[in-house]
Amino acid sequence: MRSAIHATFGDPATVLTLGELPLPQPAAGEVRVRTLLSPIHNHDLWTVHGRYGYKPQLPAIGGSEAAGIVDALGDGVTGVRIGQRVAIAGVHGTWAEYFLAPAAGLVPVPDSLSDEAAAQLIAMPFSALSLLEFLQVAPGDWIIQNTANGAVGKTLAMLARARGVHTVNLVRRDAGVDELSALGIDHAISTAQAGWQDRVRALLGSASLRAAVDSIGGQASGELLSLLGEGGLLVSFGTMAGEPMQIASGDLIFKQATVKGFWGSKVSTAMPAQTRRALIGELLRLATSGELQLPVEAVYDIADAAAAAAASLQPGRRGKVLLKP
Repeated sequence: MRSAIHATFGDPATVLTLGELPLPQPAAGEVRVRTLLSPIHNHDLWTVHGRYGYKPQLPAIGGSEAAGIVDALGDGVTGVRIGQRVAIAGVHGTWAEYFLAPAAGLVPVPDSLSDEAAAQLIAMPFSALSLLEFLQVAPGDWIIQNTANGAVGKTLAMLARARGVHTVNLVRRDAGVDELSALGIDHAISTAQAGWQDRVRALLGSASLRAAVDSIGGQASGELLSLLGEGGLLVSFGTMAGEPMQIASGDLIFKQATVKGFWGSKVSTAMPAQTRRALIGELLRLATSGELQLPVEAVYDIADAAAAAAASLQPGRRGKVLLKP
């Protein structure tokens, strides 16, 4: 089968090549899926670099999420049929014509949902929805996030709005405000503008921020903490700056604030099955209704995976870059 593989760890734009690997055979409890579309996530690129928590045996096929058609069933698999369209995340080797997946992790895709949306339905949106649950906010509450024009940021803003939660969406470029506006996401503020903190306070009026999501680290962490209300929660979701969080002890003490880390993989593993099913159902409903938009920047053939990886890192993207076998 055609596959986007890497024989060494390194820059995906350099080490990814088209290869031919044997068709995998499903073990007990597994299914084989014929890939329709597979997205390129940042954690996929980190894995190719060899810098992620999971390090595959080389040569390896990239990719961790996809939409596809069930092609073969392993022993003991029930409740799944050959020819069924499904989505799944948290697997390996989806940048290929076929991949293996645990039958228990499959999400049946309704006819009303496009392949483009189904291919990116689980990983980022589920992380965003799990994060929203983690914040323990209620309708009418206000939260703030930086890098709001990233994949998770856009999704979090849309999911929060559907639940009646207000979001202040910080972006680092003025153009990011327009990117969010095109998706119907309001309350966007560019931190490239002087006095942006005052604009946040003016937007809030008498309301206070219940929680903040920090995907940058460094100085940005302290900036979010300074805006939190009393008893607020600061969540570290990423470290784009590659620096330790810089937070003022005075803000932490006098606001009686709490700082927590969020790792989607750990949260998902500990999540009760009933809660997971409910959240997946919520995502399907919102994606089908259009309240959750999952735009696509471009679709590349897997033969061009290196170019696709480079494209996925370009600033100002309007959506995900997808690979098609």
